[in-house]
Amino acid sequence: QVRLVESGGGLVQPGGSLRLSCAASRTILSTFRGLDMAWYRQFPGKQRELVAAVPDSGAANYADSVKGRFTIYRDNNKKTVYLQMNSLKPEDTAIYYCNAVSGTSNSWGQGTQVTVSS
Repeated sequence: QVRLVESGGGLVQPGGSLRLSCAASRTILSTFRGLDMAWYRQFPGKQRELVAAVPDSGAANYADSVKGRFTIYRDNNKKTVYLQMNSLKPEDTAIYYCNAVSGTSNSWGQGTQVTVSS
């Protein structure tokens, strides 16, 4: 099972930026390249929702609420996926989770808190 560790969360003012990182371990480079990677977020009392996804090949896709503000990208050589978040809003406050899916596994990180507040 792939191990995912998120980092980069924190407190930021509205309009600010954060970059989240998700580093994968317990996986070799060729396996990581074949993973579909995504970021989800969870609001208190709600189910996790997809924020952005980047498949092993093909274009990234985004939730409507973050289009034009967030960018997901991956560095396969570092086995890491990133979420660049710009123009942050208070409603982006949530726990953000990294997700990795293959044909045989579905792995989650422990989550990182993002708080947007003045």
